[in-house]
Amino acid sequence: MNWNIAKDHWKQFKGKVKARWDKLTDDELETVAGERDELVGCIQERYGVSRAAAEGQLVEFERKVSRVHH
Repeated sequence: MNWNIAKDHWKQFKGKVKARWDKLTDDELETVAGERDELVGCIQERYGVSRAAAEGQLVEFERKVSRVHH
């Protein structure tokens, strides 16, 4: 998945992120603004998981989103 595209279309993309990680607040998603590392940090904090676990969740999400768009 290309995060430059996600950043450019963050308003549309953040709905998919919110659907996957529903504990993330709208304010957090606004702050993330398509920055991948910021999103990993928010997942880590909000869900109480390690950075590696948050990264793994995001990688799996990226795979699923990429399959849908190809």
